[in-house]
Amino acid sequence: MRQRSHLCANEVVASLCVTKATFGKTVQEYKEFKQIPKPNQNLRDHMTDWELILNMVGEKATTDITIAKDAKGLPELKHTAKEGGDIAKNTRKELEQKIGKSIISSENYLYLTEKKKKQLRG
Repeated sequence: MRQRSHLCANEVVASLCVTKATFGKTVQEYKEFKQIPKPNQNLRDHMTDWELILNMVGEKATTDITIAKDAKGLPELKHTAKEGGDIAKNTRKELEQKIGKSIISSENYLYLTEKKKKQLRG
């Protein structure tokens, strides 16, 4: 059981590092930016499509880099998470340059969905 909890802790650290590298904000800063009212709410539930896609790119890149380098231990994991996050960040910046606007949005997907549901109900 200790092995699994250690693995989960490393996964959480990697995810936090990927978010910081990809978007330039910690998870807490991002939650504040999106004005998520409850601290226990999952940031991903409030992300736009592009934010989710880029987060997934960063996490998948991190997984593949970690496996390819056979990275072990927290320092190595943080490094591969930064590398994976940088891949997503570079993708984000290139896309932002092409579309002329930021992918990072204060829009809150859950609230947008509720607003759209209300509009459909009339």
